[in-house]
Amino acid sequence: MIKPHALAAASLMLACSLALAAPKGDAQNDPLGSHNWSYMRKDLFPATARVIFDERVKVSAPLTAENPMNVPVSVDAAALPGVTEVLVFADLNPIARIVRFGPTGAHPGLGFRIKLQQSSPVRAAARTADGTWHVGGTWVNTTGGGCTLPSAGSASPEWQKRLGEVSSRVWERKEGGERIRLRIIHPEDTGLAAGIPAFYIQALDVADAQGKALMHIEGFEPLSENPVFTVDIPAARASTGYQVSGRDNNGNAISATIEK
Repeated sequence: MIKPHALAAASLMLACSLALAAPKGDAQNDPLGSHNWSYMRKDLFPATARVIFDERVKVSAPLTAENPMNVPVSVDAAALPGVTEVLVFADLNPIARIVRFGPTGAHPGLGFRIKLQQSSPVRAAARTADGTWHVGGTWVNTTGGGCTLPSAGSASPEWQKRLGEVSSRVWERKEGGERIRLRIIHPEDTGLAAGIPAFYIQALDVADAQGKALMHIEGFEPLSENPVFTVDIPAARASTGYQVSGRDNNGNAISATIEK
């Protein structure tokens, strides 16, 4: 006959062994305490994927954003080995996905600006070569409304003349290599403002002067109007110039040569 205290001890040992075996983060212990995390986990990642919270994925943003239509965010996953892609999303946005990028030759990081509908966790999930998604993030507080307001450009005929125009700057990083900053004229409408359809940059590729890929960027509706992207290039991939190409969801082409 098994005594009650022996049975309880055996159950405790089994529970501990299962806890040790479970991947960190899959237990839904969200460090940001978002009630929407379980939905994000189910909606954005395959059911069989290993998803863990990882402090090595850095997301930097202001604690309080005064302008919900233009919130600066930077992501850095350089501390992880073998990053193949990074997905950035905001739990409480009506359109959660913000940007996805693949660092084919650039550093696994990106700077950009976003729209927030309300205060929300902003997260980056970096997938490594073994298929694991490493998730980092931060809370951003804001007054809200950024996703449902029309862009300033949609009310002006000027943007039509300059649509897709690229301005850029390149400079040396003190850590080595180079930094590229791009600004693209585009209204980036989410489709959530009354009477204004979704109109946003869907794809952008950065390559060196010889056309060798450095980064692929997939954009979604919550990127800010006239988006600005900051890409870091390691010293081994620095080039005499760079090329930018892409398109928006209406098929309008984006093309530019960046000279140093």
